[in-house]
Amino acid sequence: MQEGPLATGPIGADVHSWTDPATEAERLSFWSRAASLLDWETPWHTTHSWTDPDPVTRRGPDIRWFDGGTLNAAVNCVDRHVDAKRGDVVALHFEGEPGDREDVTYAQLQQKVNQAANALTTLGVGRGDRVVIYLPVLVETVVITLACARIGAVHSLVFGGFSAEALRFRVEDTGAKLLVTTDGQFRRGKAVPVKQQADAAVSGLSAAEGGSLAHVLVIRRTGSEITWTDEDLAGDGIGRDVWWHEVVETASTAHTPEFFEAEQDLFIMYTSGTTGKPKGLVHTTGGYLTGALFTYLRLFAHPDPARRAQDVHWCTADLAWVTAHTYEIYGPLAAGATQVIFEGTPNTPHPGRHFEIIQRHRVTTYYTAPTLVRSLMGWFPEGVPEEYDLSSLRLLGTVGEAVNPEAWTWLRTQLGRDTLDDDGAPAVPMVDTWWQSESGSTVLSPRPEDSGLKPGCATRAMPGVSVEVVDSGGRPVAQDVQGEIVLTSTGPSMARTVWGDPERYYTSYWEKHAARGWFLAGDGAKRDADGDIWILGRIDDVINISGHRLSTIEIESALVAHPEVVEAGVCPVPDATTGHAAVAFTVLTGPARARLTGEDGVVDAAAERALLTALRSHVGEVIGPVAKPRAVIPVPEVPKTRSGKIMRRLLTQLHEGDALGDTTSLQNEHCVPQIAQICRDRETAAPLNHPSTHPSTQELP
Repeated sequence: MQEGPLATGPIGADVHSWTDPATEAERLSFWSRAASLLDWETPWHTTHSWTDPDPVTRRGPDIRWFDGGTLNAAVNCVDRHVDAKRGDVVALHFEGEPGDREDVTYAQLQQKVNQAANALTTLGVGRGDRVVIYLPVLVETVVITLACARIGAVHSLVFGGFSAEALRFRVEDTGAKLLVTTDGQFRRGKAVPVKQQADAAVSGLSAAEGGSLAHVLVIRRTGSEITWTDEDLAGDGIGRDVWWHEVVETASTAHTPEFFEAEQDLFIMYTSGTTGKPKGLVHTTGGYLTGALFTYLRLFAHPDPARRAQDVHWCTADLAWVTAHTYEIYGPLAAGATQVIFEGTPNTPHPGRHFEIIQRHRVTTYYTAPTLVRSLMGWFPEGVPEEYDLSSLRLLGTVGEAVNPEAWTWLRTQLGRDTLDDDGAPAVPMVDTWWQSESGSTVLSPRPEDSGLKPGCATRAMPGVSVEVVDSGGRPVAQDVQGEIVLTSTGPSMARTVWGDPERYYTSYWEKHAARGWFLAGDGAKRDADGDIWILGRIDDVINISGHRLSTIEIESALVAHPEVVEAGVCPVPDATTGHAAVAFTVLTGPARARLTGEDGVVDAAAERALLTALRSHVGEVIGPVAKPRAVIPVPEVPKTRSGKIMRRLLTQLHEGDALGDTTSLQNEHCVPQIAQICRDRETAAPLNHPSTHPSTQELP
């Protein structure tokens, strides 16, 4: 069922020429064709089946794709490229934060994955067992992920900077049999201990203590001193803690794969939030891999299959994020692509680190988060220095949440400066993708070949899926009216359930439109005069001020467009007169901060008041007087999830002094107590009844 000249290069199908399906029959045929880009051990007999959501049992739909088919995800990502005589092609260009580098070919990756698969079997891990992976971005992280897929184990990656509390929840919730971690990780120029966090997380969770955990597999990365547990808690003659180099690197490089049903669980992806416990979204093998491969090829691979061997892809996401699963592990590797993976932070040891990497590896596609773009804008207020050769870039992309038009324009102008049209204007394609952990792959995006790209606009649905923007009753909204975006036809990469809590899957996504079988994405959106879709942030991030519904992202974009602001997080707070008011937490540029703070570190109140008044006025000029924030509060950072989404509900809680929900899953949890102290100092919870005299909280003109 293979499609495309696999033996002569990366996956060769010209998916750019595929037309969008117009009917349901064409849609199923379309996805069948996309699935045929994979290698299947056994063909499927049923492309798709669907059982409606059930309000009585409070269960979501039963979604199935490619029933009867069997395949192996790791074989599709590694073995088939080696079999196609492409074993000497580099799969991974690894860049470590301290400056160490490693190039791994597909043949070498196959050997490493086979060794890890054999080691997993030795440690008692088999089909259906869960493995939690608590690692930074390393070659070994990709290897152990694929090894789990190879033997049918279910993996769940956890960001290496998460707290012991966040990790413990995931180990307990999945019932993990194995935790994979490291002695430490390099972060911002330092070796940060990791094993001690892992030890704290799994304390009392071993099989001998009534839990499920049998072993902790440890990679030696930093050489940090660690505690060690040799005790045979699993009763298999192997100590709880085992070294990677002793168990994996000594294992056989030969391994015979099994093949699994298309609906075999592949991984559990946890969402993060500030209310309720994280949701473990379950993705299955055949459908997920189909969506990942097709959308990677459609958005990122060179349109000419003959030129794909020159592609070097870089998705900057941490491997624990769903974006990295789809566009850093499974999608690119299933396509046989070459890509960069980077362990460190983007400004270590200097803010131009990413540009150095692009130049060294001749990166062609750079896919990153708006929050990083805004950081780069702050680090390089005069633009990216000419000393960096960025001429290899042919496509740029953003993901995480809607990109501010100012950041979109900066990225295209600065990193795409070598791709110009006949008039000398920036012409590098921009794919501003919108999708979610739940969808598994891109839902909305411009196409690379599109002309007339709109800064910050996700445009339209990808082929094979369909969306609508509706009001609370499910009726399509008028042009330029904000509504809720729903998926009216989902693709095969859709999450199937919430691990251990199918009712939550129903109530979170399907209950509101159960009768229609629509998926509620939770984001607000609008259509413009061309029918293109603009994402306006989470539904609960809409601020209703005196009957005017305003998007937090629109206000944030107005603030970011001001030359003194790097980033902004806008949240709703109660207001006795207007019902709600907008409050803007802003990250100022370095020069702006320096101007406001004297040598003694004391803020010049008059200068701050003038700047904050100017920022409020700027929003009023860009959007209208009703959008002016009631207060503008300078902060060092705004809290964000690992995907770069600003946690606006958390900002409201901090502003009001309310009890906080779960913050352990944030990428920058350290800023939460800083913001809390700033809010206490400025008495932000009191302005309704006790207006503060501080310039950031009192009513400004």
